[in-house]
Amino acid sequence: MLDKRMEEALNKQINAELASGYLYLSMATYFEDEDLPGFANSLRVHAEEELEHGMKIYDYIIRKNGSVVLEGFETPERQWDGIVAVYEAILEHEELVTSLINDLMDLAEELNDHATIQFLLWFVEEQVEEEELAHEDLRKVRMAVDSRHLLYELDKEYGSLTSNEE
Repeated sequence: MLDKRMEEALNKQINAELASGYLYLSMATYFEDEDLPGFANSLRVHAEEELEHGMKIYDYIIRKNGSVVLEGFETPERQWDGIVAVYEAILEHEELVTSLINDLMDLAEELNDHATIQFLLWFVEEQVEEEELAHEDLRKVRMAVDSRHLLYELDKEYGSLTSNEE
């Protein structure tokens, strides 16, 4: 059985993961409007992964005989000042999510909740990968933004991504 504080914190994380998916989907719409379908594809894939993360926590709460509480979230940003700004926002957002996962880990450790610590280790590693990917994508976009050819090639690369590659 989950401690009530842990259950509440995990429920907040579900909602944060779902909101992340919604944010990335909104970013995808930005790229659709900019006629960059590969970038849009990449962010749609990323949105799906965030929803999967939320469901992973959802399932964990259920397995531990807890109660899932879903909340609403704010409408995400829809406009950015260019491609670089989108990827800077992605990096900033992933750093925020990392801090939320770290807070969950701190609480699990405080409660000596070994099962939840074990469960959260996957998310800790996932956030290392997410931040690494965000840094890499930002680097690529900064290099390509002033070259239509490089931007086209990057859009093509991102258009071929699938959920197991992101």
